[in-house]
Parts: sequence; structure tokens; C-alpha cells
Amino acid sequence: MTVLQATFIGVGSMVGAGIFALLGAAGAVAGSAVWVSFLIAGIIAGLQGYSFAKLGAKYPSGGGILTYLSRGLGEGHLTGIGSWLFFTAGSIVVAMIATSFGGYATSVVAGGDETWGKVLAVALIVVMSVLNTVGASAVARVQSVIVIIVLGILVVFAAVTIANIDLSLLAPAGYPAAKEIVASVALTFFAFLGFGVITFTAKDLPNPARQLPKAIYLALAIATTIYVAVSIGVFGTLTADQVVEYGTTALAEAAKPALGQAGYVLMVITALFSTTGAVNAGLYPSIGMTQHLASVGQFPPMFSRSVGRFPVGLVVMAVLASVLVIGFDLNKIASIGSAVALLVFSAVTVAHFRLYRETGASIIVLVIALVATLGTFIIFCTTTLVDEPATAFALVGIIVLAIAVDFIWKAAARRSNSPSRSPDREPDRG
Repeated sequence: MTVLQATFIGVGSMVGAGIFALLGAAGAVAGSAVWVSFLIAGIIAGLQGYSFAKLGAKYPSGGGILTYLSRGLGEGHLTGIGSWLFFTAGSIVVAMIATSFGGYATSVVAGGDETWGKVLAVALIVVMSVLNTVGASAVARVQSVIVIIVLGILVVFAAVTIANIDLSLLAPAGYPAAKEIVASVALTFFAFLGFGVITFTAKDLPNPARQLPKAIYLALAIATTIYVAVSIGVFGTLTADQVVEYGTTALAEAAKPALGQAGYVLMVITALFSTTGAVNAGLYPSIGMTQHLASVGQFPPMFSRSVGRFPVGLVVMAVLASVLVIGFDLNKIASIGSAVALLVFSAVTVAHFRLYRETGASIIVLVIALVATLGTFIIFCTTTLVDEPATAFALVGIIVLAIAVDFIWKAAARRSNSPSRSPDREPDRG
């Protein structure tokens, strides 16, 4: 895998999750200042990207950021719980993006029928799972083609809409209070979760110590630029109320004034490509991540095995994502993926404090990254969760479940290994 291919895996995961799924929801909070929210979220992601790049250069592994967690915190319960949380967050993100794909696809072929939307979403997860069994090179090639198409169309969209924007719609006088803009950052940060996927490409890069940081920085730069430019174009064409009303089709509606119905159709096609690439990229780390976690005892040994050509980790994530698509209203709980990722990213930064002398990272930048990331999570808890009790209960439930699974699995593992354990063996940290 090349640097550009690793970059495209991250960009594909980010753009598919963010620009099509979040504009309406973010607009409901930040109004026409959504571009500011994306910029702040991009800066926070950049701080985390700095931490991940330093760790990845020193400890390249198929386990990605979960390897960094274990390096700093040991192979105890903290790392195990963080690993289960990250795996769950990945499944939620895949499910949400697949649902978005189903919504767009069914609007074209099935008149917006909700049942067909779920069927098409699950079908996409199955097809992308099959692609991921072919190998990293196939994933990278497909992802590169998809991302090039999506970025090309979004650049044209941004250029056309910005050339015809109504500046009065973007006037700061119409922005909500600063606390509302800051509150929306917890939501828009969801659009940047995909950059963490890049850390799992280390096993497929010829020189990860040099190439991984380049891929992370380049992916974040591309995604942030696209998000800011597109959000300026959309909110400079439509009012904030219109963007909220149109929801996931806001980009397509914003293309109409300049490009007519052809622009609308073009953006729908772009959404299908983008969400396809994001599901592909979202499933990609499930193989290397779970195999690594099984090899160090954090996940059961079954995760190091395969069912035919299908690695168990990939199968479990695909099944979990499909269950979420079929059985849940993801619009109500999708932000959980962002909240869980913020917790895991914060834990990785805490782990980095123990390793910064080895990685050569600046302790000041790490402190700023931790404060920004935890601050975003706290804002999420005090704003979104207050108004969405279902999300709050789901978040608490996922955390409790991750703790229970980790403790139950490790207790079972200790019982099965107890006859052969040495009496003087030191216990795991954490």
C-alpha cells in the first residue's frame, strides 16, 4: 500500500461519514456557522493526529491505535475495555453510513421505501465485507478510485456554489451564540473519526515509520478543507432552516440553483459512491485489529481465526452493523460513535504520556490534545445527552457492556489457563 492509498482509506472513511450525514444535524445546532464547527473539529482531530502519527512511527502495527493503548497502559482491563469500545464504535459508524447509503439508493430505485433502504444497506455491508477478504491491495485500489471520484465532484460542487453564494446567509450577525457553535463541535467531530482507521494500515505500508504520519496529516488536511469549503457553499446557498429540513439531501438541493436537476442527480450519485467508500474503509481495520487483540489476549482466540475466507473479526463487525441497521433508529444513537471514539482517543493520549520520550512527541501538544478531546466529550455530555435520553442510556449501556465483556472474558481465560500458570507469574497491569 502506498501513502496515497492509505490517505484515501482515511479520507474515504471521513468524507462518507461526515459531509452527507451531518450537515442537517450540525445546522440545527450551529446554524450557518457550521463551517466554523468543522474547522474547530478539524483542529482537534489534527492534535490527535499528531499523537497518532508519533505513536505510529514508533510502534507500527496492524493493531493500530489499540497497540498504542496497550504500549502505554499495559494489557490489562483498561486496554481491553477501550478495545471493545473502539470495536463497537466502528460497528456503529459502519451501520450509520450504510443506512445513509440505503436512504439515497432507495430514493432512486424504490421510491424511498424504508424496508428496501435497510435491505440495500445490509447488502452494501455484505459486498464490502467480501471485498475486504480479497486483501488490503484490493481494498486500497477500490478506495482510491472511489475517493478520486468523490473528491473531484465535491471540489466542483464547492467551486460552483461558492462562486454563487449569498454572503448575507453567512453573515456572523446571524450566527448562534458561541456556546452553540462549540456544542456542535462534538457532533462534527464524528466526521473526522475515519482518520483513526489510517493507523491500521501500518501493517501494509513498506515503511510505516515515515509513511504513516504523512498519510494521517494529508488525510486530515484534505478532509478539513473539503468540509469547510462544502459547508460554506451549502450554507451560502440555502438558509440554515432549509439545510435542516433537507437533512442528508442538503448537498443535492444546494446544487440545484447553479446546476439544476442534473446537479441534484450528480450529488445523489456522489453520495452513493462516498458512503460505499466509507463502509469499505470502516470495515477494513476489523481484520488486523481483532487478530492483534486476540494474539495478545485482549479478545478471545476465535478472533484470530476465519470462517472459510472470512476472518471472524470482519464477520462479527459486519453482523453487528447489520443488526444495528435493521433493529435501531440510528439517527437517535449515531452520535454515540463520536462519544465513544472521543473516550478512546483520550485514553490513547493518556497512554502517550508514558511514551512521549520514546516517540519524541511534545508533551505540551499532548496536553492540549487531551484537554481539547475531553472537553469536546464533556460538552457532548452536557448538551446532546441532556436533550437525548435515548442516546445517554445507549452510551452508558455500551460502556457497561464493554466492561462486563472484558471482565467475563478475562476471568474465563484465567480459569482455563490456571493449571499451567506459574505461581510467580506477575498479574497484568490495569
